[in-house]
Amino acid sequence: MAVKGVLNSFIFATPPSSFMEAPSDRLFLVGQPLRHSSPKISGKEAVQKRCVIVSRRLSGLEEAMRIQRLRELQSSVKIRKRPPLRRGKVSARLPVPEHISRPPYVGSNMLPELSNEYQVHDDDGIAHMKAACELAARVLNFAGTLVRPSVTTNEIDKAVHKMIIDAGAYPSPLGYGGFPKSVCTSVNECMCHGIPDSRQLQNGDIINIDVTVYLNGYHGDTSKTFLCGNVNEPTKRLVKVTEECLQRAISSCKDGASFKKIGKKISEVAERYGYGVVERFVGHGIGTVFHAEPLILHHRNDKSGCMVEGQTFTIEPILTMGSIDCVTWDDGWTTVTADGGRAAQFEHTILITRTGAEVLTKY
Repeated sequence: MAVKGVLNSFIFATPPSSFMEAPSDRLFLVGQPLRHSSPKISGKEAVQKRCVIVSRRLSGLEEAMRIQRLRELQSSVKIRKRPPLRRGKVSARLPVPEHISRPPYVGSNMLPELSNEYQVHDDDGIAHMKAACELAARVLNFAGTLVRPSVTTNEIDKAVHKMIIDAGAYPSPLGYGGFPKSVCTSVNECMCHGIPDSRQLQNGDIINIDVTVYLNGYHGDTSKTFLCGNVNEPTKRLVKVTEECLQRAISSCKDGASFKKIGKKISEVAERYGYGVVERFVGHGIGTVFHAEPLILHHRNDKSGCMVEGQTFTIEPILTMGSIDCVTWDDGWTTVTADGGRAAQFEHTILITRTGAEVLTKY
């Protein structure tokens, strides 16, 4: 789940004044200033850093690919202009059996503070993380099999909820800062934090399903964008490139590597195809708490800090076909692209090792 900033599973940045403002108690998920402190594991005082966007000249090949993509987009719009996403009816929150352990934030509508404790684990903690993440991945794979025209996102939520509680786990989003459902379902132009409702999926839609489970005191977080029916080629390419961005970012991770390499790798791939990288939502540390430092920026940045062996965090880039500006609906969660252009997202929870990174939420 992303945290907002330059946190869905939840992603942080100060939205321009033209954006719809989210309630102040929800800023953790839907918008935090990009300027933030980057705590060091040593415990020394963090130094204020400001993210810097670095521009560079596109090569001839990259420029040609960008122009080709723009032509494809123009062509697809002429063929069919899809109506904007509209909210459906949101049903009541689903019950969770009393014997299932709940995260500490359940029962309060207040958004939890971002933990400043890096999630670094011993062997026992790693084993628990692997179990939670393996379950999250199985649930996500199952949810993907439900994606087809006429199915509602509320039906997907019910199925995910049942699978999670049947496994003895708790659906982490349920009750997080008042979130009313057990999974996030973000359709078409929805960047993240879509609330499952009565809207039926349409032929040609894309949908990101973001699953997080709380099992034996540990959270596992993952998401994937699925195709619904016959999706046009430009949208398929957006989805494919977004997944490539995630894989390239993971390949740059290992003990001692700089966090800023993640944003660099993602930006390099996205720029090659002319896509925008959303800055407002970020990845995050995860373990015994849902959202913790460090915040993982997906765009080019000058963030300080390095990865350490045994650490777990999410990487969850969101790419757009047009503007990266966004608007949050008055439900305080659903965030869509300002221009109505489609967005895609992929997410994994990873474990830093001495020589690389292990993907704990393999699909």
